[in-house]
Amino acid sequence: MELEVKAGKVKDESAEVLVVSTTEKEVNGSAKIVDEALGRGISRLVEEGDFKGRFNETAWLYPRGEGIAAKRLLLIGLGKKENLTLDKVREVSGAAAREILGKGLKRFVTTLHGVGLLPYPPEVLAQTVIEGSLLALYKFDQYKSKKESSEEGGEVEQITLLSEEEKELPGIERGARIGQIVSEATNFARDLSNHPGNVATPTMLAQEAEKMAREVGLRCRILYKPEMEELKMRSFLSVARGSEEPPTFIILEHNADKKDLETIVLVGKGVTFDSGGISLKPAEGMDAMKMDMSGGAAVIAAMKCVAVLNLPLRVIGLVPATENLPSGSANKPGDIVTASSGTTIEILNTDAEGRLILADALTYAKRYNPQAVIDLATLTGACVVALGHIASAMLGNNRDLLEKVRAASELSGERVWELPLWDDYKELIKGDVADIKNTAGREGGTITGAAFLSRFTEEYPWVHLDIAGTAWTNKGVKKSYLPKGATGVGVRLLVQFLRDWRKQKTEKR
Repeated sequence: MELEVKAGKVKDESAEVLVVSTTEKEVNGSAKIVDEALGRGISRLVEEGDFKGRFNETAWLYPRGEGIAAKRLLLIGLGKKENLTLDKVREVSGAAAREILGKGLKRFVTTLHGVGLLPYPPEVLAQTVIEGSLLALYKFDQYKSKKESSEEGGEVEQITLLSEEEKELPGIERGARIGQIVSEATNFARDLSNHPGNVATPTMLAQEAEKMAREVGLRCRILYKPEMEELKMRSFLSVARGSEEPPTFIILEHNADKKDLETIVLVGKGVTFDSGGISLKPAEGMDAMKMDMSGGAAVIAAMKCVAVLNLPLRVIGLVPATENLPSGSANKPGDIVTASSGTTIEILNTDAEGRLILADALTYAKRYNPQAVIDLATLTGACVVALGHIASAMLGNNRDLLEKVRAASELSGERVWELPLWDDYKELIKGDVADIKNTAGREGGTITGAAFLSRFTEEYPWVHLDIAGTAWTNKGVKKSYLPKGATGVGVRLLVQFLRDWRKQKTEKR
């Protein structure tokens, strides 16, 4: 995808398609400029009720050279002015891009939606517009013998951001570049999660991480079973026992040797296919369990962004990758294993395997003496029951870190909702015949899952994100930039969090 940023008069832009927007029941923003050039052409549409400016409502106009140089105008509604948010700008941008793709058009020029209506600088709006556009244009058709295409064929090849203020171009260019980097990384994470389980094995995930690391200059190391045995990662390895596919432990490092920098560790669950093990899942819907490595995919993709943006932090990505399958050597309900921390775990349900592999990964994170650790995991079905597919659950042991993640979620549009992690819940995962048990039953499942993980995070600030409800699109969630399948959730949030951390430290100096 080619991106261009330019300054110029909206009415003089001789584009194949020019995208402008306005809020409900009035003509404002870039649409107002076009309206004046068209002799109140848009105002008449609104007055006659042919266009109301409702959220994501569209109308095509064909100026024919009458005051506007563009061949086509795509007018899109922002909805009520008082309800406009940054994420709605992202959605509107995606809706416009998909509409243009549907007409088989290869390039378009867009103005910055929300200018003068939202309290954000052009740089942030530019990033948001590009994110919405590129995320909406994503599709996964690698395994189709005949590729899908738009009605007239082809793909969108070029997007141009247009501003009438030349002084704003440097900021818009920065925002557009960041938007492209983050969007392409998110789509990379989507690809990893969308691959079928017979392709996206733990070995393949490690190979993809190694390939990406070479391309962007990250240090990458892969631990295999013998090294994991030396590290006594028996909790992780107990899950891997059920599969013929060997497990891998992926380590990605940015600024690896700069130990004077603040260190952030990102941990992602990488179960490349989850059948539930001996505690077998129902057959219906099990095919979607190829996406149980979405946390790991998000960490790998976020690390790519960190390297490309060259953030002045020491950032470590850890992804324990394995399958969870039933076999004669698989974990059995009632088994007891010892994690690398020395904690003994009674396995009551083999389908609560994510926390078993994360236990050893979170223990491994301690060796970096981190200032913060964030883990992402499709950990519990209970999270879907509690929050649906709109927000990820957030729990942790450090108020300042929780607030930083919350702030990043608002800007990135990847919403989180905090659940309590009181000591009462930690009592529920204490074991009868071992130190702890890997499930406390159905009640409060998302919280008790995090309570289990908290036993391995006592020595550093930590936040857990349960992305079980947000990692995969659901028919009830309709956002233009979330095509069917994996969402790549977590990439935008993590990158925003890390950029904010860097900014906050710079400002304090």
